[in-house]
Amino acid sequence: MVILDNIWRMDCWGVLPVITAACVLGMVVSQTTLTPAVMFTTVSENVTAVTLFTTSPGCSAFNISTCELCAPGSYYHNDTLLCSCCAELGMCLFSGACMLCSRGFFQPLAGQQQCMPCSQGFYSDFTGSPLCQPCPAGSFNNLTGSDSCRSCSSGFFSTQNSTSCKPCERGTFCSSSSCPWCQNCPGGTESLQAAATNCTPCRPGMHKAPRQSMCQICTSGFFQIRWGQESCDVCPENHYCPSPDVNPIQCPSDAFCPEGSAAPSYCMETFFRKAGETCELAPVTIALLVIGSGVALLFIILMVLHLRRDTDGELSVARTPLLRKERPQGRYYGIPCDAEPVYAGW
Repeated sequence: MVILDNIWRMDCWGVLPVITAACVLGMVVSQTTLTPAVMFTTVSENVTAVTLFTTSPGCSAFNISTCELCAPGSYYHNDTLLCSCCAELGMCLFSGACMLCSRGFFQPLAGQQQCMPCSQGFYSDFTGSPLCQPCPAGSFNNLTGSDSCRSCSSGFFSTQNSTSCKPCERGTFCSSSSCPWCQNCPGGTESLQAAATNCTPCRPGMHKAPRQSMCQICTSGFFQIRWGQESCDVCPENHYCPSPDVNPIQCPSDAFCPEGSAAPSYCMETFFRKAGETCELAPVTIALLVIGSGVALLFIILMVLHLRRDTDGELSVARTPLLRKERPQGRYYGIPCDAEPVYAGW
């Protein structure tokens, strides 16, 4: 009697109706054919209350007046969700019934039937994404529908949303992975090849300032005997530097070597000789100058004498009478006829 009394009390409290309603709901969801009845059951889904009508078989038992558009990042798929989505495309009984986009896919619009794959250079690393994120600088993605990006190797770099990594140019380097850019080699160092992971020091006889990309040979008159230097040293006075990668050489005693000399400077042989910091005339040169001066003076004297003789000849010609009167040979007044006349003064 006690057991029957307890069962009667449970029935009175409404336990059996609840069990019966759950069974009916499971039959509707599994698309089983329901017998006509007038029974109302309310299922709470936080957002929308769905009322089930068992007036017709199959999914038509749902009340489609509460259908909602699938939110961005989700899509309508009635084949998978069975009766939870509506007959109108892109709509389900409640937003939670829509399927979320998979990783690597996205959907920015509401009420869509499918999701789209992320393009190259973009990714989506969570489900239900309305947008794809660009690959950050230092990474890349050359596939569609990816849920992650790959890091660039050392010696390579990339900008945002890249589909591949680029090698570092000569004079730059990247010593780690995921480089967003390549750094210039510090002063006194260089990278001779592309995709360098480190820099090498400049060799002796060369230098590189921080703003330059490659090592440069020292200019004439400068030298550098150490590795990895940013500048070259000027060749000191009384020394000369024939090569930029050797120590300065002492200047010969008969030569001049001012600061910055690439080679010694000599006075003109035979005619000049070194005297302190200047060149002076050699004895041979002085003798030649004396002889040359004497010859030149003698030549001038001869020229003067020649000109003077020519001038005297011209004067004698000018004194000769223009016309000479012919007289017969004889004597007149005791004077030969061809003699010059003599005037007595009267």
